[in-house]
Amino acid sequence: MSKPFTLLSSPLQGFTDFRFRNAFHKFFGGIDTFYAPYIRFNGKLEIKSSYQRDLEPENNTVPELIPQVMTADAEEFLLAANYIRSLGYKELNWNLGCPYPMVTKRGMGSGLICNHEQIDHILERVHAETDVVVSMKMRMGYEHAGDILETFETLEKYPLKSIAIHARTGKQLYKGGVDLEAFQKCVDRAKQKLYYNGDITSVSIFKERQDRFPSIDHFMIGRGLIADPWLPYMIQNNLSAYPADRWERFREFHDTIYADYDAFLQGPTPIKMKMQGFWGYFAEQFDNPQKTMKKIKKAGGSRNYVTAVNEILNSVK
Repeated sequence: MSKPFTLLSSPLQGFTDFRFRNAFHKFFGGIDTFYAPYIRFNGKLEIKSSYQRDLEPENNTVPELIPQVMTADAEEFLLAANYIRSLGYKELNWNLGCPYPMVTKRGMGSGLICNHEQIDHILERVHAETDVVVSMKMRMGYEHAGDILETFETLEKYPLKSIAIHARTGKQLYKGGVDLEAFQKCVDRAKQKLYYNGDITSVSIFKERQDRFPSIDHFMIGRGLIADPWLPYMIQNNLSAYPADRWERFREFHDTIYADYDAFLQGPTPIKMKMQGFWGYFAEQFDNPQKTMKKIKKAGGSRNYVTAVNEILNSVK
C-alpha cells in the first residue's frame, strides 16, 4: 500500500542549500523531496558558480532533489534546463511564487502570473526545445487571489508535472493568513495536479489541511520546516509528542551546519549573519523566542556564540 501523502521541502533562498538539506535529512528526515533554491544568473546567460555547486550530485545526499529556476526570459530558462539535464536531473521547477518587490518589479516570481503571453511563450519554447519535465511553484496572484485561475488556461496547454500553490498573494508577502477559500477554487478549477503550500507549522494544522483538501496528496513545508525541524518526521509518524532525543538531535544538527558554513564562509561577520538568519526561525521552538534571539544577537565572536547556544540548549534539557 502506498503512502497516502508526500512531504516536500519548499526552497528558501539563503537557507535551504545543500549543506542545510544534507544535515536536515541526516538528523531529522521526513521530507520525501527537496526543492533547491532557484538558480541565479551571473551576467549574460551564466549560472552563478554557487548555484552550480548547490546542484552538483556529489554534494547532495537527500533522497530526491528538484532544481528550480526563476526567470521571465526563455533563453535563461533553456540554459537552466539544459544545465540541470547535463547533471542528470529530469525535472525543473519554475518559480512564479517569489513575493519580494525587488523580484516582482522586474516581472518575475509572482509578478509574472498575470503575464499570460510571456508564460505561454516560455513554456512553448521549453517544451519544443528540451525534454525537461516542468513543474510550477506559484502564488494565488500578485494583487488578487483570483489571478491564478485565469493563468490555468495557459498552463493547461502543457504537460506540467504539478503546480504547487502557496495560498497567499505576492503582495501579502508572508503577512496575514493563507486563503483556503481561494485555494479551494484552484482545486475546483485546475485540470493539472496541485500541491498545497502555506503555513503548515504543526501536526494538527497538517491534519486540518488534509481534511480540508482530500484530493491533495502532496504538501509543501517552507518556513515551518526551519522553525521546527522535527515537524516533517512528526507528521510522517503521526506523533503528538516530540522524540526523547529532541534537543540532543537538534544540537547535533545545529553543530553540523554551523561547522559547514563556518568552513565555507570567510570571516566572522558572514557566519554570524548566516546563523542569526537561521535563529530567526529556530527561536520559535523555545518558550521565549525574543529572549532566545536576543542571546544570539548579543553573542559577538564565535566563542560567545557557541556559549550562547549551549546556554539556550542546556536550559531545555
